This record gives sequence, structure tokens and C-alpha cells, in this order.
Amino acid sequence: MTSDNNCSMMLFSGTSSPELASEIASGIGKNLGEIQISRFPSGEIYARLKQNVRGQSVFVVQTGTSNVNEEMMELFIIIDALKRASARSITAVIPHLPYARQDRKAASREPISARLLADLLTTAGVNRIVTMDLHSDQIQGFFNIPVDHLTATPLLANYIKSRNIKNPVIVAPDTGRAKTSKKFADRIGAPLAIIHKQRPEHSKSEVMHVVGDVKGRSPIIVDDMIDTAGTATAGVKALLDMGANNECYLMATHPIFSGPAVERINKAGFKEVIVTNSVPISQDKKINGLKVLSIAPIMGEAIRRAFDNLSISSLFD
Repeated sequence: MTSDNNCSMMLFSGTSSPELASEIASGIGKNLGEIQISRFPSGEIYARLKQNVRGQSVFVVQTGTSNVNEEMMELFIIIDALKRASARSITAVIPHLPYARQDRKAASREPISARLLADLLTTAGVNRIVTMDLHSDQIQGFFNIPVDHLTATPLLANYIKSRNIKNPVIVAPDTGRAKTSKKFADRIGAPLAIIHKQRPEHSKSEVMHVVGDVKGRSPIIVDDMIDTAGTATAGVKALLDMGANNECYLMATHPIFSGPAVERINKAGFKEVIVTNSVPISQDKKINGLKVLSIAPIMGEAIRRAFDNLSISSLFD
């Protein structure tokens, strides 16, 4: 695959999700570039490209997992190595963009960490970002470089339609997800319900009430990520109290599964938990009814189109 002026595409992977990077590379008919990544005894990260990248269009796959700070620092160092090796352009492919929930000042004297991460990526030398299902769309505005914001909604919606669930209702876990959940509901032809909640503190939520008719229906809670699963599991109880049937589904793009998430999800008794591989799921996180869908075809096609200067939004029209 080549572009103008004999510029070729090269694809590299950080250490956060080499399996996803390999799947993306295979899907677009490329081999992953050779790179050496190691740690000094002090914990400092070392990266060295083992191939010539001069004048090439380079894509680096690195997602945000539970080891987010190490992974982002590793990405900055890889980008710096590429810049100093005279890559023509550098695109950071970050399926799960970390710090995206810190997108505003919710209290006095707080940082806006999502903006800080955007500044750090730009300063490091990135020319373009490819990411998926940001916590809020406006985060794109934190970057002064192009951001290709992909979505897993068609992938997830098609899977739900294939399940032929009786009397489904799409449930937004909070008012902030109402617009996205409505698009999902329209795709599968189901009504929408919204959980109204408040957060007394970070990573804790209290369900206030449910807006919408869920009685006798199979609720499908749709979110951008599952972190500690507090919102989803509290939501199940509220939905059952409102008369929803006990075949509840949980669906999200990013399976963070921090802290008590696995225990909470298993205890809640979801019929199925549907996520993508935007974040790798370790073997010790055994969740009942877990279904993992691959985003590699979507990411690969977006990378190919970005390289060939083709429309990416048409992927989701």
C-alpha cells in the first residue's frame, strides 16, 4: 500500500494490546514494524525503532488499560523516536483514549486532564489521532490536530439484532449518554429509557429513578465503558424494581473492569455482557456470559482510509 511521493504505510504497536495491533495489521495486509521496547532497572522506558521510517506514514497502536500512565508515557517515547527518525507523519491509534472522563472542571481547583493529554500527544509530535467512542464528543475540540472519532455502535447493534431479544429496551446509564443511546435504539428499533443518577464521589453512583417504560421488557444497558461497574449494577436493581424482566444485558465499547467490577457484574446476573477488544481482558477476569467483539476490521479500514485520504465518516453512515 503506497501513497503519493513513494510514501508507504508502516504500523507499529506498543505493549498495551499487541494482539489487537496484530489483528489490525493482518486485516490490512501489513506486517507490524519492528521495535524494541524495554525498561531500565529504574523503571524508565526505552524504545528503539529497528526499521527505517524516514519519509513514511506511520501508525502506532496503543490503547489505555488499567496501566494507563505507563502506556501513555511509552506512547510519547515511541512518538518521539519516530519524529527524530524523520517519519513523514505520525498517527496515534488509541482505541480507548484515557483520561477522557476528566473533560471539564466539575469542582473548583480541578484539572482538565483530557485537555492535558491532548496537549502532551500534540507536543510529542502526533499529526493525527484515531480513537473510538470517546466519553464525550467535545474532547475532539481539545486537539489542534485531526481526530478520527470512530464508533463501535454499528458492530454492537448488529450483534444485538442477531440475538433476536424479545421486547428489548435500550437503557442509557445516565443523562449524558441519552443522545448516543437514542442512536443505538433507533438502529435496532427499540424504545429508550434513561437512568437518572448522581455521583456522591468519583467511581460511585446512586440511581435516583428510571425515565421510560421498561415494564415487561428486556433491558440493554449501553455505555461507552465499564470501569468498576457500579453504575450498571445499580441500574439493574432500579430496572427490576420498575418491572423489567430479569434477562438484562450489559453492553459497552471499553471493558476496563477495574477493582470490584468482575464480582459486581457476576453478582448482578446479566444474561450477557457484550464488549469489544478495545482494551485487552486478562484471563483472571472471568465474567459470566462475556462476549467480546473485535474492532480490528473497523480500525484497520479507518487506518487504510486515513492513509489513502478517503472518507472515514462514511464507514458509519
